[in-house]
Amino acid sequence: MPRTTRGGLTLAEERPRSRARRRVTGLLLVVALAVVAAAGYVGIDRIIHTVSGEKCEVTATGSTYGWAPDQASNTAAITAIAIKRGLPARAASIAIATAMQESKVRNVRFGDRDSLGLFQQRPSQGWGTAEQILDPEYATNTFYDALEKVDGYADMDIAVAAQEVQRSAAGSAYAQHEDKARATASVLSGQTHAGIGCALRDPDSSGDGEAVAALIEKDFGLDSTVEGTTVRLTPDSDDLAWAVASWAVARATDTGAVRVSVDRRQWVRGMNDAALRWDPIEYGPAEDAPDPRLVTIHLA
Repeated sequence: MPRTTRGGLTLAEERPRSRARRRVTGLLLVVALAVVAAAGYVGIDRIIHTVSGEKCEVTATGSTYGWAPDQASNTAAITAIAIKRGLPARAASIAIATAMQESKVRNVRFGDRDSLGLFQQRPSQGWGTAEQILDPEYATNTFYDALEKVDGYADMDIAVAAQEVQRSAAGSAYAQHEDKARATASVLSGQTHAGIGCALRDPDSSGDGEAVAALIEKDFGLDSTVEGTTVRLTPDSDDLAWAVASWAVARATDTGAVRVSVDRRQWVRGMNDAALRWDPIEYGPAEDAPDPRLVTIHLA
């Protein structure tokens, strides 16, 4: 993956995933199903997730779409930066659809000629140095810089707006990603609440609270408080609170987050179906419930 469990940038992917690797994954799934048939219902979801790997899901307007954790993390950064810049969710939808077509929303080092990164931007065409383009936040900001120069982009079809920025030889291809991009942007911008979950293995070590706070500031431009391995912040609106909380789940593969709470609901990390949803938090009669906009990210 492009990032470490503490959120630092690491080497981008060097090459596409091989056909042989996909065959091995398929074989492992067949073996898993055989095990499930023998084992019965108890523990089925844990067995399936353990063998098939980590995953994230977003659900909006009645549709559910899957993402690999590194892809979810990158879509979260893309959407948060749109919020930071005061752009509409439509801008994030356009950016996500573009990245889906260009890189499968992966921070890759390969591409046509000198194309790199999430949006396959080219150093030779003035998008920045290779090192800059391989920083997802930098690449996303340069994409939005170009998008904002497109007059009326918010009212355009997603594929048309994307093509105005990218000038691709196959500009119509962006349209096939519109539904998934719009649903993802809706969830990660906070317009759809409790719409993301990620089934993830336990992190190798506790996350770094200060590093997570710095990443929140970098992506959203928001301040937070850190107490050991717990990060807290209270955004100005319900939707923004859900945007940050959803971001925290989507980027848990980077940060090592194990639990996120907001609006009297929580996501708990795990390799089971429970980690794909938000569950209510029960408060006792003498216990005061916190501000529903308080976002709490636990790293241990």
